[in-house]
Amino acid sequence: MAQDLPYANNQTDIAPDCCETSFIHEEAVRTVRERMPAPEVTQAVADFFRVMSDPTRMRILCALGQSELCVCDLAALLGMSESAVSHQLRTLRAARVVRTRREGRIVYYALDDHHVRTAYKMGEEHVLEVL
Repeated sequence: MAQDLPYANNQTDIAPDCCETSFIHEEAVRTVRERMPAPEVTQAVADFFRVMSDPTRMRILCALGQSELCVCDLAALLGMSESAVSHQLRTLRAARVVRTRREGRIVYYALDDHHVRTAYKMGEEHVLEVL
């Protein structure tokens, strides 16, 4: 029934996120279409954010944004087992979000580049602003 819906199907009760009429702004669509990246690029960006979508991995990225750390350091910092941290680091490394550096018997992890730090900081700033 129309009364059960948040909006009815008449002109005065249109959903706030929908246009009241169907009209395509052809020039705007053409301009944006020309600037859109290739589907492979948008897929790679989606994969990047998917890897970063885990709270534990975000905590690791936050820590590595402040200092280069080894698995033992991260495990102590996050209150997790070395095995669990290592598993998350493998995922981040496979996605080229973190890199390693060996010093003797110790492997240190760091953010792969400034883009990762920027992506994390922008997400954090947005969340803090919204909260």
